[in-house]
Amino acid sequence: MQNQVLIAGAGPTGLTLALELARRNTPVRIIDQATEFFAGSRGDGIQPRTLEVFDDLGVIDAVLAAGIPAPITRAYLGGAFVGEHRMWEPIEPTPALPYPNPWMLGQSRTEAILRDRLAEFGVRVELGTALAEFTQDATGVTATLTRDGIAEAVRAPYLVGADGGHSTVRKALGIAFEGTTDESLRMLLGDVRADVLDHEFGYRFAGADRPMEGIAMSPLPGGRQFQFAAPLTGDAEPTLAVLQEYVDRYSGRTDITLTDLTWVTVWRPNVRLAERFRDRRVFLAGDAAHVHPPTGGQGMNTGIQDGYNLGWKLAAALDGDESLLDSYESERRTVAARVLGVSTELLGKLVDGHEDAMRRGPETQQLDISYRDLTDRRPLVVGDRAPDAPLKDMAGTPIRLFDLFRGPHATRLYFGETGELPTESAAYAVIRPGTTASGRYVVDVEGHAFAAYHAVDGTRVTIRPDGYIGEIS
Repeated sequence: MQNQVLIAGAGPTGLTLALELARRNTPVRIIDQATEFFAGSRGDGIQPRTLEVFDDLGVIDAVLAAGIPAPITRAYLGGAFVGEHRMWEPIEPTPALPYPNPWMLGQSRTEAILRDRLAEFGVRVELGTALAEFTQDATGVTATLTRDGIAEAVRAPYLVGADGGHSTVRKALGIAFEGTTDESLRMLLGDVRADVLDHEFGYRFAGADRPMEGIAMSPLPGGRQFQFAAPLTGDAEPTLAVLQEYVDRYSGRTDITLTDLTWVTVWRPNVRLAERFRDRRVFLAGDAAHVHPPTGGQGMNTGIQDGYNLGWKLAAALDGDESLLDSYESERRTVAARVLGVSTELLGKLVDGHEDAMRRGPETQQLDISYRDLTDRRPLVVGDRAPDAPLKDMAGTPIRLFDLFRGPHATRLYFGETGELPTESAAYAVIRPGTTASGRYVVDVEGHAFAAYHAVDGTRVTIRPDGYIGEIS
């Protein structure tokens, strides 16, 4: 089809973008040069803001059912048990914040859930299909795809490179990938079984004299595996034998036998940010645009939100309004730069042996990401995340603001309005208990919506399709 948006790369970023387009009935084609779907934990921490994205995309129930809360970690120094700790202290949900805590789920499981949701819209990932080359002009992109040695010429209105840190798309555009790679520090990550360990807990084993050197093992939901993380010393290869040697050395035990190494990788501190996220009709998203240290669980989450930001803007462009496309780079590159700073600072603490190197706070949860004008000091302004709140609908049934926002549309809230509303389907009066209204309304039974939006009678708020405030008057 001539009007299909072409997405190169079917990881979490590409899948989120494809879903955003497909649910708007925007034709999309998503390809990946891999011949099999990724099967490993990699980005296993889903941040609270991403859980809100998954709520909107209709996959939150599946994600919550498949994952687990962040586990308690048991720490051992020199083989001696020294205590338990959490990377995050659990937070109780509030009316404005229904998903306050990170959720643990291996990346391959997250991707499978997104693929299943995408298939509900009739779109499937084309494996074994590589983007060989492309050119662009004023009206679209002409690309050559290869599969099983056969070339296919396709025409697309837009191309998005969600094809990882070694992005073919970024390299073809000649966009600089600014940053550093530290070859002196290598980390071994892998998924293994260790059946003697209680799978309800995480573990950290380290030497008594150097407590920040050692290994971490985090339980993965849906089986008996742990994600294993350890510094890789010398010229050691990423093998099960090497992992076993680390466990033996740092735990001081002989009864922990590792089996079933199903995924392993060597990670180096590669901290980079693309100079640009857009070149006319071609966009970069996810790891193609920014790569992060694993500290803080930021990379996958930032990529998912790239796709979430770009999808509705591409759909609008294909409906004739291209005015939003420039905002993708200005919004998301600024966020990526900030998030890279957070994860790099956490990596520095880990390398330096800082006492709180394993603690995570609100700065990693991405709930404070905003596209606001930084000179505007008001508590809630255009560009901020739109809070949730409990309500009742016209029939008296409990609902939430997030229920009104869910879907591909923008939402308009008219606080205190009792008359007829504009005819758009996602316009609602937000009224106080005991008030009557002639248009479509919801009742702010406990006042949380008025409070969260700092609203008075007559306040009007437009919520963008990606859950950020577009207008306040």
